[in-house]
Amino acid sequence: MELNNNQYEIGGISALQIVEQYGQPIFVYDAAKISSQYHRLKNAFVDCKVQIKYACKALNNINILKLLKNEGSGLDVVSINEARLGLMAGFEPQQILFTPNCVSFAEIQEAVDLGIRINIDNISTLEQFGHLYKGTVPCCIRINPHIVAGGNAHIQTGHIDSKFGISIHQMRHITRVVKQAGIFVNGLHMHTGSDILDAGVFLQGAELLFEAASNFPDLEFIDFGSGFKVPYKDGDITTDIEALGKAIGTTFKQFCKEYGRDLELWFEPGKFIVSESGTLLVSTNVVKQTTATVFVGVNTGQNHLIRPMFYDAYHRILNVSNPAGTPRIYTVVGYICETDTLGWDRSLAEVREGDILALCNAGAYGYTMSNNYNARFRPAEILVMNGKTHLIRKAENMDDLMRNVVDIGL
Repeated sequence: MELNNNQYEIGGISALQIVEQYGQPIFVYDAAKISSQYHRLKNAFVDCKVQIKYACKALNNINILKLLKNEGSGLDVVSINEARLGLMAGFEPQQILFTPNCVSFAEIQEAVDLGIRINIDNISTLEQFGHLYKGTVPCCIRINPHIVAGGNAHIQTGHIDSKFGISIHQMRHITRVVKQAGIFVNGLHMHTGSDILDAGVFLQGAELLFEAASNFPDLEFIDFGSGFKVPYKDGDITTDIEALGKAIGTTFKQFCKEYGRDLELWFEPGKFIVSESGTLLVSTNVVKQTTATVFVGVNTGQNHLIRPMFYDAYHRILNVSNPAGTPRIYTVVGYICETDTLGWDRSLAEVREGDILALCNAGAYGYTMSNNYNARFRPAEILVMNGKTHLIRKAENMDDLMRNVVDIGL
């Protein structure tokens, strides 16, 4: 979202023009930003065999998956249906890593049948996997390093109370299971959470994975997950990807030398790739003055963008209709019958009923976490690419809401 000649644009196209053509609320994605973020990360790790596995849970529209496939990305999936989406988008099974947690073993068997790479995050599943496949199917093992990455506690996954991964302190047990069942372990994985600023967090985890690697002689890759911080506010501190690439690359090359051969270095970015590309354009329904607050009520809420309520996440909000208006303080809220506050005490150019507002950084975990609460429809999705807009998902209607309902004639 850029302001040019007092007009907000997405990928060079007026945001108001997009709303006029397609309506609102609406998710809009900038393809050029997605591509540039992918290549920025890919190019940060020089002299390493780097594989980027886009975490499609962030934004799984099949057109976005195809876009990233064409750029050279692989795919990280967390459900069998995400895996199916990846295959439908044209990814080869070996380009997809399946990293579920707390799923039935039948789902893992289905992924194996599809030829997808498997990442196992608990000992029970590892035992079942070894018993069934007896070394004929390779797998990766997800380790919980017990590292607190800092930042927002809602999005940390590598601490000691996390449900994700097998504790690094259970390594002796892991190796016993692997040896007894003859399991072919070809990768090690960790993911400590999101909004990581310090390369030291990755280096700390790297030391643990490198030490664990001595127990597995047939590794092909080590996967450091992701968690790179993107800017949400003006002047936000973000992960220095280039500095991180240099630090991790140096350490990884030294490890490979000691291990005896070059392995692949994998990352699984989701938010880093698509967050900044996305904008949720909405309309102002009411401007409501109370004794303490001026509320701007818009035609969206936690049903379209749940991150502010779920993660206490910050999303910059702009008045697209009145960029030069006098700044005033508002609290922006949704139309859902819950406390679905999108932004407290925000300084916005004066908002009038009917104005179009933009919620920025809505590319990641926006549409994919949307819902039909209060019987509201999910919005359309638009991709801006090469100076043109493309409808990549239609807005829902009443037929969609009732599609799977069975009327038993009461």
